[in-house]
Amino acid sequence: MAKSVAATEFCRNFGEYQRRAQREPIEVRSHGKTTGYFVSADAYERFERVLAASRQTFLPSELPADLMAAIKESRMDAKHEALNTLLEDSN
Repeated sequence: MAKSVAATEFCRNFGEYQRRAQREPIEVRSHGKTTGYFVSADAYERFERVLAASRQTFLPSELPADLMAAIKESRMDAKHEALNTLLEDSN
């Protein structure tokens, strides 16, 4: 859980929060709203790696078997059934 701190407090004691960020994220708030998070360089680099991996693309022939199976087994939620009617009407 991130420690929450007011932006003015964060600015006044930047060095302290810089050290704390090595152990846990620091949530910076201003006027009752979160304006950002201060995290360690390692945490940020992990975040960037996860984000990059989530954007990986595949050609259909390159899909891993487990991902291909998950796609084949997936079903649309019944609340979207009207979309099937739209597709049928367009044919």
